Amino acid sequence: MFDQIQEEYILGQVAYDRRARGADLTPVEGGRLDARARREASPAFLQAVRYVVAFAVVLLLAGGISVTLTSNTVALLQTNAMTSSQIKEARTQNDDLRIERSLLTQGDRISRIATQNLGMVYASDAEVLRLD
Repeated sequence: MFDQIQEEYILGQVAYDRRARGADLTPVEGGRLDARARREASPAFLQAVRYVVAFAVVLLLAGGISVTLTSNTVALLQTNAMTSSQIKEARTQNDDLRIERSLLTQGDRISRIATQNLGMVYASDAEVLRLD
């Protein structure tokens, strides 16, 4: 910025000196303004850069959202598979317990345990007790 101010000051001094000498001040093609315009970016180029940056941001956001959704889907699928295997194990265990209950509640088995292990006997007479 200091260089620009210094350059404008020097050009002003040159113009003042020319006027003081009576020199003709005619603009010359390719002078200072043209050079400054070439140094700065054009508005169309800046607008194109803005569009490219905006597109890149949108692309990054879409990619991030896609990755997030994919990872959430994978996590849900893993949870679903684990739950399915737990349900399968529970059904197998339930079937085993039903078979075991069926075996343990058979009448022959209970009679055998009662007579052999506990010394129980079947009743010979039916006794009726009335409470009136």
